[in-house]
Amino acid sequence: MVTAASVGSRVESLASSGISTIPKEYVRPEEELVNIGDIFEDEKSTEGPQVPTIDLKEIDSEDIKVREKCREELKKAAIDWGVMHLVNHGISDELMERVKKAGKAFFDLPIEQKEKYANDQASGKIQGYGSKLANNASGQLEWEDYFFHCVYPEDKRDLSIWPQTPSDYIVATSEYAKELRGLTTKILSILSLGLGLEEGRLEKEVGGLEELLLQMKINYYPKCPQPELALGVEAHTDISALTFILHNMVPGLQLFYGGKWVTAKCVPNSIVMHIGDTLEILSNGKYKSILHRGLVNKEKVRISWAVFCEPPKEKIILKPLPETVSEEEPAIFPPRTFFEHIQHKLFRQSQEALVSTKESAALKSTKESALKSTKEAALISTN
Repeated sequence: MVTAASVGSRVESLASSGISTIPKEYVRPEEELVNIGDIFEDEKSTEGPQVPTIDLKEIDSEDIKVREKCREELKKAAIDWGVMHLVNHGISDELMERVKKAGKAFFDLPIEQKEKYANDQASGKIQGYGSKLANNASGQLEWEDYFFHCVYPEDKRDLSIWPQTPSDYIVATSEYAKELRGLTTKILSILSLGLGLEEGRLEKEVGGLEELLLQMKINYYPKCPQPELALGVEAHTDISALTFILHNMVPGLQLFYGGKWVTAKCVPNSIVMHIGDTLEILSNGKYKSILHRGLVNKEKVRISWAVFCEPPKEKIILKPLPETVSEEEPAIFPPRTFFEHIQHKLFRQSQEALVSTKESAALKSTKESALKSTKEAALISTN
Protein backbone atom coordinates (compact mmCIF):
# COMPACT_ATOMS: atom_id res chain seq x y z
CA MET A 1 0.00 0.00 0.00
CA VAL A 2 1.31 3.46 -0.92
CA THR A 3 1.44 5.79 2.07
CA ALA A 4 2.59 9.36 2.58
CA ALA A 5 5.34 8.02 4.83
CA SER A 6 6.71 5.66 2.18
CA VAL A 7 6.65 8.33 -0.52
CA GLY A 8 8.33 10.79 1.85
CA SER A 9 11.07 8.29 2.66
CA ARG A 10 12.44 8.30 -0.89
CA VAL A 11 15.58 10.30 -1.59
CA GLU A 12 14.03 11.48 -4.86
CA SER A 13 11.17 13.04 -2.90
CA LEU A 14 13.61 14.71 -0.52
CA ALA A 15 15.78 16.03 -3.37
CA SER A 16 12.81 17.52 -5.24
CA SER A 17 11.40 19.25 -2.14
CA GLY A 18 13.63 22.30 -2.57
CA ILE A 19 15.89 21.73 0.44
CA SER A 20 19.25 23.54 0.50
CA THR A 21 20.79 21.43 3.26
CA ILE A 22 20.58 17.67 3.64
CA PRO A 23 19.15 15.99 6.78
CA LYS A 24 21.77 14.99 9.34
CA GLU A 25 21.26 11.27 8.74
CA TYR A 26 22.66 11.73 5.22
CA VAL A 27 25.76 13.63 6.40
CA ARG A 28 28.70 11.24 6.43
CA PRO A 29 31.43 11.29 9.12
CA GLU A 30 34.36 13.55 8.33
CA GLU A 31 36.74 10.63 7.81
CA GLU A 32 34.52 9.31 4.97
CA LEU A 33 34.62 12.61 3.10
CA VAL A 34 38.27 12.35 2.06
CA ASN A 35 38.87 13.24 -1.61
CA ILE A 36 35.30 14.39 -2.25
CA GLY A 37 35.52 17.36 -4.59
CA ASP A 38 33.93 18.39 -7.88
CA ILE A 39 33.28 15.00 -9.49
CA PHE A 40 33.08 16.51 -12.99
CA GLU A 41 36.52 18.11 -12.65
CA ASP A 42 37.94 14.94 -11.10
CA GLU A 43 36.64 12.88 -14.02
CA LYS A 44 38.47 15.12 -16.51
CA SER A 45 41.81 14.83 -14.72
CA THR A 46 44.55 12.83 -16.45
CA GLU A 47 46.90 12.91 -13.47
CA GLY A 48 47.63 9.85 -11.38
CA PRO A 49 46.52 6.24 -11.90
CA GLN A 50 43.56 5.54 -14.23
CA VAL A 51 41.15 2.59 -14.25
CA PRO A 52 42.34 0.33 -17.12
CA THR A 53 40.32 -0.09 -20.30
CA ILE A 54 40.36 -3.65 -21.68
CA ASP A 55 39.49 -4.17 -25.35
CA LEU A 56 37.94 -7.62 -25.77
CA LYS A 57 37.83 -7.47 -29.57
CA GLU A 58 40.64 -10.01 -29.94
CA ILE A 59 39.73 -12.18 -26.96
CA ASP A 60 39.00 -15.15 -29.26
CA SER A 61 41.38 -14.28 -32.08
CA GLU A 62 42.72 -17.17 -34.14
CA ASP A 63 46.15 -15.56 -33.85
CA ILE A 64 47.55 -17.07 -30.65
CA LYS A 65 49.84 -14.11 -29.89
CA VAL A 66 47.06 -11.56 -30.39
CA ARG A 67 44.63 -13.63 -28.31
CA GLU A 68 47.09 -14.19 -25.46
CA LYS A 69 48.03 -10.49 -25.35
CA CYS A 70 44.36 -9.55 -24.92
CA ARG A 71 43.79 -12.17 -22.23
CA GLU A 72 46.97 -11.21 -20.39
CA GLU A 73 45.80 -7.59 -20.21
CA LEU A 74 42.51 -8.67 -18.65
CA LYS A 75 44.31 -10.89 -16.15
CA LYS A 76 46.73 -8.07 -15.25
CA ALA A 77 43.84 -5.67 -14.62
CA ALA A 78 42.14 -8.27 -12.39
CA ILE A 79 45.34 -8.73 -10.37
CA ASP A 80 46.36 -5.08 -10.16
CA TRP A 81 43.02 -3.21 -9.97
CA GLY A 82 40.12 -5.65 -9.72
CA VAL A 83 38.09 -3.24 -11.87
CA MET A 84 38.18 -2.26 -15.53
CA HIS A 85 36.25 -0.72 -18.42
CA LEU A 86 35.36 -3.41 -20.97
CA VAL A 87 35.00 -2.30 -24.59
CA ASN A 88 34.15 -4.39 -27.66
CA HIS A 89 32.54 -6.82 -25.22
CA GLY A 90 30.05 -8.22 -27.73
CA ILE A 91 26.87 -6.65 -26.32
CA SER A 92 25.41 -4.20 -28.80
CA ASP A 93 25.26 -0.48 -28.09
CA GLU A 94 21.62 -0.56 -29.17
CA LEU A 95 20.67 -3.16 -26.54
CA MET A 96 22.53 -1.31 -23.77
CA GLU A 97 20.72 1.90 -24.74
CA ARG A 98 17.36 0.12 -24.60
CA VAL A 99 18.14 -1.14 -21.10
CA LYS A 100 19.15 2.33 -19.96
CA LYS A 101 16.18 4.00 -21.62
CA ALA A 102 13.77 1.54 -19.98
CA GLY A 103 15.35 1.93 -16.53
CA LYS A 104 15.31 5.71 -16.76
CA ALA A 105 11.68 5.66 -17.90
CA PHE A 106 10.75 3.66 -14.79
CA PHE A 107 12.45 6.16 -12.49
CA ASP A 108 10.83 9.03 -14.39
CA LEU A 109 7.42 7.72 -13.26
CA PRO A 110 5.73 9.54 -10.35
CA ILE A 111 6.89 8.16 -7.00
CA GLU A 112 3.35 6.98 -6.24
CA GLN A 113 3.50 4.69 -9.29
CA LYS A 114 6.93 3.36 -8.39
CA GLU A 115 5.68 2.58 -4.89
CA LYS A 116 3.47 -0.14 -6.37
CA TYR A 117 6.72 -2.09 -6.78
CA ALA A 118 8.07 -1.27 -3.32
CA ASN A 119 10.03 -3.91 -1.46
CA ASP A 120 9.63 -4.70 2.23
CA GLN A 121 13.04 -5.26 3.75
CA ALA A 122 11.64 -5.83 7.23
CA SER A 123 9.74 -8.92 6.04
CA GLY A 124 12.62 -10.17 3.88
CA LYS A 125 11.10 -9.07 0.56
CA ILE A 126 14.24 -7.48 -0.87
CA GLN A 127 13.30 -7.40 -4.55
CA GLY A 128 11.61 -4.29 -5.89
CA TYR A 129 11.76 -0.51 -5.49
CA GLY A 130 13.44 0.77 -2.35
CA SER A 131 15.83 3.01 -0.49
CA LYS A 132 18.74 1.97 1.70
CA LEU A 133 17.81 1.49 5.33
CA ALA A 134 20.25 2.57 8.01
CA ASN A 135 22.34 -0.49 8.86
CA ASN A 136 24.74 0.91 11.41
CA ALA A 137 24.62 2.33 14.92
CA SER A 138 24.82 5.95 13.77
CA GLY A 139 21.80 5.60 11.48
CA GLN A 140 23.55 6.95 8.39
CA LEU A 141 21.80 6.83 5.05
CA GLU A 142 22.92 6.85 1.43
CA TRP A 143 21.73 9.37 -1.18
CA GLU A 144 20.02 6.90 -3.52
CA ASP A 145 16.86 5.02 -4.39
CA TYR A 146 17.04 1.75 -6.29
CA PHE A 147 15.24 -1.10 -8.02
CA PHE A 148 16.55 -4.61 -7.30
CA HIS A 149 15.57 -7.89 -8.97
CA CYS A 150 16.94 -11.25 -10.10
CA VAL A 151 17.33 -11.25 -13.90
CA TYR A 152 18.89 -14.68 -14.61
CA PRO A 153 18.45 -17.69 -14.76
CA GLU A 154 14.99 -17.20 -16.24
CA ASP A 155 13.37 -19.83 -14.01
CA LYS A 156 14.50 -17.96 -10.89
CA ARG A 157 12.99 -14.62 -11.92
CA ASP A 158 9.78 -13.21 -10.45
CA LEU A 159 8.33 -11.21 -13.33
CA SER A 160 5.38 -10.15 -11.18
CA ILE A 161 7.60 -7.56 -9.48
CA TRP A 162 9.29 -6.32 -12.69
CA PRO A 163 8.11 -2.92 -13.97
CA GLN A 164 5.28 -3.20 -16.50
CA THR A 165 6.00 0.39 -17.56
CA PRO A 166 7.72 1.10 -19.88
CA SER A 167 6.58 -1.72 -22.14
CA ASP A 168 10.14 -2.56 -23.29
CA TYR A 169 11.50 -3.00 -19.75
CA ILE A 170 11.02 -6.77 -19.44
CA VAL A 171 12.08 -7.58 -23.00
CA ALA A 172 15.20 -5.38 -23.04
CA THR A 173 16.34 -6.34 -19.55
CA SER A 174 15.82 -10.07 -20.21
CA GLU A 175 17.77 -9.91 -23.45
CA TYR A 176 20.59 -7.97 -21.78
CA ALA A 177 20.77 -10.48 -18.90
CA LYS A 178 21.07 -13.37 -21.36
CA GLU A 179 23.86 -11.61 -23.26
CA LEU A 180 25.62 -10.74 -20.00
CA ARG A 181 25.48 -14.35 -18.87
CA GLY A 182 27.41 -15.33 -21.98
CA LEU A 183 30.00 -12.64 -21.30
CA THR A 184 30.29 -13.90 -17.71
CA THR A 185 31.24 -17.38 -18.94
CA LYS A 186 33.87 -15.90 -21.26
CA ILE A 187 35.42 -13.75 -18.50
CA LEU A 188 35.42 -16.60 -15.96
CA SER A 189 37.13 -18.87 -18.52
CA ILE A 190 39.95 -16.39 -19.07
CA LEU A 191 40.39 -15.79 -15.35
CA SER A 192 40.48 -19.56 -14.77
CA LEU A 193 43.28 -19.96 -17.30
CA GLY A 194 45.02 -17.00 -15.66
CA LEU A 195 45.26 -19.03 -12.45
CA GLY A 196 46.56 -22.09 -14.29
CA LEU A 197 43.20 -23.86 -13.93
CA GLU A 198 41.02 -25.64 -16.44
CA GLU A 199 38.95 -23.23 -18.50
CA GLY A 200 35.61 -24.03 -16.87
CA ARG A 201 36.83 -24.33 -13.29
CA LEU A 202 35.84 -20.93 -11.85
CA GLU A 203 32.40 -21.11 -13.43
CA LYS A 204 31.88 -24.52 -11.82
CA GLU A 205 33.08 -23.20 -8.45
CA VAL A 206 30.53 -20.34 -8.46
CA GLY A 207 27.52 -22.48 -9.37
CA GLY A 208 27.61 -22.99 -13.12
CA LEU A 209 24.81 -22.18 -15.53
CA GLU A 210 22.09 -23.50 -13.21
CA GLU A 211 23.03 -21.85 -9.93
CA LEU A 212 24.93 -18.61 -10.59
CA LEU A 213 22.42 -15.79 -10.04
CA LEU A 214 22.48 -12.49 -11.91
CA GLN A 215 20.90 -9.82 -9.70
CA MET A 216 20.32 -6.35 -11.15
CA LYS A 217 20.26 -3.22 -9.01
CA ILE A 218 19.39 0.02 -10.77
CA ASN A 219 20.86 2.79 -8.61
CA TYR A 220 19.16 6.19 -8.88
CA TYR A 221 21.14 9.09 -7.40
CA PRO A 222 19.12 12.33 -7.36
CA LYS A 223 20.78 15.75 -7.46
CA CYS A 224 22.14 16.60 -4.00
CA PRO A 225 22.33 20.15 -2.60
CA GLN A 226 25.41 19.27 -0.50
CA PRO A 227 27.32 16.58 -2.42
CA GLU A 228 30.47 17.30 -0.45
CA LEU A 229 28.76 15.89 2.67
CA ALA A 230 26.96 12.84 1.26
CA LEU A 231 27.63 9.52 -0.43
CA GLY A 232 25.45 7.76 -2.99
CA VAL A 233 26.91 4.43 -1.89
CA GLU A 234 29.31 4.07 1.01
CA ALA A 235 32.72 2.44 0.61
CA HIS A 236 32.42 -1.31 0.15
CA THR A 237 33.66 -4.31 -1.79
CA ASP A 238 31.19 -6.39 -3.82
CA ILE A 239 30.31 -9.82 -2.44
CA SER A 240 29.72 -11.18 -5.96
CA ALA A 241 31.99 -13.19 -8.23
CA LEU A 242 31.79 -10.49 -10.90
CA THR A 243 29.81 -7.25 -11.15
CA PHE A 244 28.96 -5.58 -14.48
CA ILE A 245 27.87 -1.93 -14.52
CA LEU A 246 26.25 0.33 -17.08
CA HIS A 247 25.75 4.05 -16.33
CA ASN A 248 24.25 7.17 -17.88
CA MET A 249 27.66 8.79 -18.47
CA VAL A 250 27.48 10.87 -15.31
CA PRO A 251 30.64 10.35 -13.19
CA GLY A 252 30.49 9.18 -9.60
CA LEU A 253 32.35 5.88 -9.22
CA GLN A 254 35.53 6.09 -7.13
CA LEU A 255 38.02 3.28 -6.46
CA PHE A 256 40.45 3.09 -3.53
CA TYR A 257 43.75 2.42 -5.28
CA GLY A 258 47.31 3.07 -4.17
CA GLY A 259 46.15 4.58 -0.88
CA LYS A 260 43.84 7.21 -2.42
CA TRP A 261 40.44 7.57 -4.06
CA VAL A 262 40.56 7.52 -7.87
CA THR A 263 37.60 8.76 -9.96
CA ALA A 264 36.65 6.46 -12.85
CA LYS A 265 36.29 7.99 -16.29
CA CYS A 266 33.05 7.67 -18.27
CA VAL A 267 34.06 5.52 -21.26
CA PRO A 268 31.43 5.47 -24.04
CA ASN A 269 29.80 2.09 -24.83
CA SER A 270 31.79 0.36 -22.11
CA ILE A 271 30.74 -1.92 -19.28
CA VAL A 272 32.53 -1.46 -15.96
CA MET A 273 33.50 -4.83 -14.49
CA HIS A 274 34.45 -5.46 -10.86
CA ILE A 275 36.08 -8.56 -9.44
CA GLY A 276 34.04 -9.44 -6.35
CA ASP A 277 34.91 -11.02 -3.00
CA THR A 278 33.94 -14.47 -4.28
CA LEU A 279 36.69 -14.57 -6.93
CA GLU A 280 39.15 -12.94 -4.57
CA ILE A 281 38.58 -15.74 -2.09
CA LEU A 282 38.75 -18.53 -4.69
CA SER A 283 41.98 -17.07 -6.11
CA ASN A 284 43.47 -16.68 -2.61
CA GLY A 285 43.78 -12.93 -3.11
CA LYS A 286 45.45 -13.03 -6.52
CA TYR A 287 42.45 -11.30 -8.09
CA LYS A 288 41.46 -8.15 -6.22
CA SER A 289 38.05 -7.11 -4.93
CA ILE A 290 38.60 -3.36 -4.81
CA LEU A 291 37.08 -0.97 -2.28
CA HIS A 292 34.81 1.52 -4.06
CA ARG A 293 32.09 4.08 -3.43
CA GLY A 294 29.59 6.27 -5.32
CA LEU A 295 29.57 10.06 -5.18
CA VAL A 296 26.70 12.42 -5.97
CA ASN A 297 26.50 15.93 -7.41
CA LYS A 298 24.34 19.07 -7.60
CA GLU A 299 23.95 19.22 -11.35
CA LYS A 300 22.86 15.88 -12.80
CA VAL A 301 20.96 12.77 -11.79
CA ARG A 302 23.22 9.73 -11.97
CA ILE A 303 21.86 6.26 -12.77
CA SER A 304 23.80 3.00 -12.87
CA TRP A 305 22.75 -0.54 -13.71
CA ALA A 306 24.78 -3.02 -11.64
CA VAL A 307 24.44 -6.75 -12.26
CA PHE A 308 25.93 -8.91 -9.50
CA CYS A 309 26.88 -12.47 -10.45
CA GLU A 310 26.43 -14.38 -7.19
CA PRO A 311 26.94 -18.04 -6.20
CA PRO A 312 24.19 -19.93 -4.36
CA LYS A 313 24.03 -18.97 -0.67
CA GLU A 314 24.44 -22.41 0.92
CA LYS A 315 25.41 -25.02 -1.67
CA ILE A 316 29.04 -24.05 -2.19
CA ILE A 317 31.89 -23.57 0.29
CA LEU A 318 33.97 -20.56 -0.66
CA LYS A 319 37.65 -21.00 0.11
CA PRO A 320 40.95 -20.61 -1.74
CA LEU A 321 41.25 -23.28 -4.40
CA PRO A 322 44.00 -25.84 -3.63
CA GLU A 323 45.90 -24.82 -6.77
CA THR A 324 46.22 -21.26 -5.43
CA VAL A 325 47.66 -22.32 -2.07
CA SER A 326 51.26 -23.26 -1.29
CA GLU A 327 53.71 -23.21 1.60
CA GLU A 328 54.89 -19.80 0.43
CA GLU A 329 51.30 -18.59 -0.13
CA PRO A 330 49.05 -20.18 2.51
CA ALA A 331 45.29 -19.73 2.44
CA ILE A 332 44.35 -16.23 3.63
CA PHE A 333 40.59 -16.79 3.80
CA PRO A 334 38.72 -19.30 5.99
CA PRO A 335 36.12 -21.59 4.39
CA ARG A 336 32.59 -20.13 4.45
CA THR A 337 29.37 -20.47 2.51
CA PHE A 338 28.38 -17.40 0.51
CA PHE A 339 25.68 -16.69 3.09
CA GLU A 340 28.21 -16.93 5.93
CA HIS A 341 30.47 -14.52 4.06
CA ILE A 342 27.62 -11.99 3.83
CA GLN A 343 26.85 -12.39 7.54
CA HIS A 344 30.53 -12.00 8.40
CA LYS A 345 30.69 -8.69 6.56
CA LEU A 346 27.50 -7.43 8.20
CA PHE A 347 28.82 -8.42 11.64
CA ARG A 348 32.14 -6.71 11.07
CA GLN A 349 30.38 -3.55 9.92
CA SER A 350 28.09 -3.46 12.95
CA GLN A 351 31.04 -3.95 15.26
CA GLU A 352 32.85 -1.01 13.68
CA ALA A 353 29.80 1.18 14.13
CA LEU A 354 29.76 0.50 17.87
CA VAL A 355 33.32 1.58 18.64
CA SER A 356 34.02 5.06 19.97
CA THR A 357 34.17 8.01 17.58
CA LYS A 358 37.94 8.30 17.84
CA GLU A 359 38.50 4.58 17.34
CA SER A 360 36.08 4.54 14.42
CA ALA A 361 37.81 7.48 12.77
CA ALA A 362 41.17 5.78 13.11
CA LEU A 363 39.81 2.56 11.68
CA LYS A 364 37.97 4.13 8.76
CA SER A 365 40.16 7.15 7.94
CA THR A 366 40.91 5.88 4.45
CA LYS A 367 40.48 2.12 5.00
CA GLU A 368 44.19 1.89 4.29
CA SER A 369 45.13 0.44 7.67
CA ALA A 370 42.38 -2.17 7.33
CA LEU A 371 43.50 -3.06 3.84
CA LYS A 372 47.09 -3.58 4.96
CA SER A 373 46.46 -5.40 8.23
CA THR A 374 44.87 -8.46 6.62
CA LYS A 375 43.39 -8.98 3.20
CA GLU A 376 40.20 -10.17 4.78
CA ALA A 377 39.67 -6.79 6.42
CA ALA A 378 39.04 -5.37 2.97
CA LEU A 379 35.83 -7.37 2.90
CA ILE A 380 34.13 -5.64 5.84
CA SER A 381 31.67 -3.34 4.09
CA THR A 382 28.27 -4.54 2.82
CA ASN A 383 27.06 -4.31 -0.71
